[in-house]
Amino acid sequence: MNHPRRELDPVIHSPVRFSVVAALSGVEQAEFRFIRDTVEVSDSALSQHVAALEQVGYVKVTKGRAGRRAKTWLALTETGRRAFTHHLAVLNRIATEPPQPPAES
Repeated sequence: MNHPRRELDPVIHSPVRFSVVAALSGVEQAEFRFIRDTVEVSDSALSQHVAALEQVGYVKVTKGRAGRRAKTWLALTETGRRAFTHHLAVLNRIATEPPQPPAES
């Protein structure tokens, strides 16, 4: 029998990335600065974590302008939403399912 922890997504499991994906899961998109402030990390740290999430297709980054200011928006992709939902389900299984004793031979 395999422990469910083997199903945890290593990309999402990082505390900062988990927080970013969780923050994005409830919205269609969010401005970079909002996520930075919500997750309480520096611009550079958030950029690195977003790049890792973008590389695996979990987050889409859109750059644009709002008036004279450059803006960056982040959105969870459908792949990212599915991965986050699965990750949460695995965490829930780990937290709520009692361990099974080994089978006797």
